Amino acid sequence: MHPARDLLRHTLATIAYRADHALRGAPDGFASCRAAAGSWSAVQVLAHMGDLFDWSLSLARGRQEWRVSEPLPWEQEVKRFFTSLAAFDAYLAADTVLGVPPLKLLQGPIADALAHTGQIAMLRRVAGAPVGDVNYFRAEISIGQCGPSRGSA
Repeated sequence: MHPARDLLRHTLATIAYRADHALRGAPDGFASCRAAAGSWSAVQVLAHMGDLFDWSLSLARGRQEWRVSEPLPWEQEVKRFFTSLAAFDAYLAADTVLGVPPLKLLQGPIADALAHTGQIAMLRRVAGAPVGDVNYFRAEISIGQCGPSRGSA
């Protein structure tokens, strides 16, 4: 048993579920939506989230590799986000030594990505296309479910 890894992996599945709910059905032009002049656009926030999980994977492997990616077109960035999230989850699922303490991963990049998921949901409201109501407590979220299109509760 790996209780800390299980907590991390459940948190990743939670981020995937919440992000899928916020990303699915985004209106045309949503990628450029901003809360205010000078703030990040939705696609910049999403690109940063992908960067966070690439960084998380590098940290877990014992390296510190941060990069700032140029945002891709919206659909490609959505795919990159879920791909980087799943790659990090797969590493955590393997019985390999972590290069950093699990709680550091939680308090840093994972918590940051959870906050940015909320930003995406807020930007949907700004764009006039709010995310529908969902009871996240009742949601069927399981470790290892880190892809899009799982439905909502």
